[in-house]
Amino acid sequence: MKIMNLSQKLVLVTGILLFCATSSNAQFLKKLGKTAERAAERAVERRVDREATEKTDQALDSILEPGSKKGGNTPVPTSRKPEESTSKNGNSSENAPMASSEGPKSLEVYSKFDYVPGDVQLFFDDFANDFVGDFPSKWDTNGTGEVVTIGSSNEKWFEVKSSSVYFPNISNLPEDYTIEFDILTLGLDDQTSSTAILNINLEDEKTYDYYRAGNNAVNVKIPFAQYADIDIRIWNKINKETLINNNVQSDIRKAVLNKPHISIAVNGQRFRLWVNETKYVDVPKLVAPGGVLNFIRFEPEGLKDGKDRIFIGNLKVAKGGEDLRRKLLSEGKISTNAILFNSGSDQLKPESMGVIRQIFQVLEQDSSINLKIVGHTDSDGAEDTNMKLSKNRAEAVKSALVSVYGVDAGRLSTDGKGESEPVGDNSTSDGKSQNRRVEFIKL
Repeated sequence: MKIMNLSQKLVLVTGILLFCATSSNAQFLKKLGKTAERAAERAVERRVDREATEKTDQALDSILEPGSKKGGNTPVPTSRKPEESTSKNGNSSENAPMASSEGPKSLEVYSKFDYVPGDVQLFFDDFANDFVGDFPSKWDTNGTGEVVTIGSSNEKWFEVKSSSVYFPNISNLPEDYTIEFDILTLGLDDQTSSTAILNINLEDEKTYDYYRAGNNAVNVKIPFAQYADIDIRIWNKINKETLINNNVQSDIRKAVLNKPHISIAVNGQRFRLWVNETKYVDVPKLVAPGGVLNFIRFEPEGLKDGKDRIFIGNLKVAKGGEDLRRKLLSEGKISTNAILFNSGSDQLKPESMGVIRQIFQVLEQDSSINLKIVGHTDSDGAEDTNMKLSKNRAEAVKSALVSVYGVDAGRLSTDGKGESEPVGDNSTSDGKSQNRRVEFIKL
């Protein structure tokens, strides 16, 4: 038998290895081809889903927030000379540019937003009649705070400080009511303390002592920490006894950086709270029975002085309880100032969708009903401009009913009255807010 030398052995071994490698590569490539094919299919599916979502969002954007963009830094508040009160042709919160906020959200979020503001306004303050640098005239405090403007915008905000307590001048709250306001923040980062919060209290007594909230009270803590997911916390007192004290799972870190809108609804003992379009709190028996909570108190705490800054804007308190659907069916006409638009435009705010959803439910229930939608404005700006704006806003509501809920456009007509039919005093912020309204009339 011929014995191979070392070099021949090496050649043979190398050949065998190459053959095995070639065979393995062929099998590997075959498997890779199938994997790639499946990956390609998944990629196509994801792209189809993404493009379908984008189409849906684009349709909604044309109604709610055309031209809005995500991201961007909020301008820093500026120190300015006191401004004169709003005049007939001057700027107010109604036509001043809005601070940037989060970009458009999905159709599903908007269309299922179930918050409905009260329909009888009890209090409103956008600080339009206050001088920059002053403490707002419709509020009370045991400390300090001031009205400011942000960047080049004429919109005014109320800067609140830690260790101070703030009461809007409203008392004797009814059994059913809603509270809405905007929050603006500056300076928050991963160093912001977990104790940085805004307390929102409903109380039966007006007290400045955090630990003496009266016999009956409700407290909600809105967190501002960024380095960890800090929950919203709630507690109550009923006849001096704390019955509920709980952390509600939530992550609102992004929301508090992007001018969130806070909505609260009190219906008897039931208490609900939304941050933007998301409901975080819904407790059926958080409030003492009998409508005994008379005061609203704001108290920030845990803010690092000179760094963490909190601002409140556009506070509105309204009596609720009457179902707009039943009123429309029984009386044939309703008027609401709970349908809101971006300042000086016909762009619907998402918090308006709760009311529009109720109108859709009426139309869905009775296919014989046709409606006329009528827009109204306050008196700021030129009369012909307001007339056009009121008509465009009525059209925007119609467009939402048609595009979001699928209502037949032939069942809806629109009109606008501009500033010609005021129901409130146009020389005050409160009156102007009442005048910015939408009517629905059965035909």
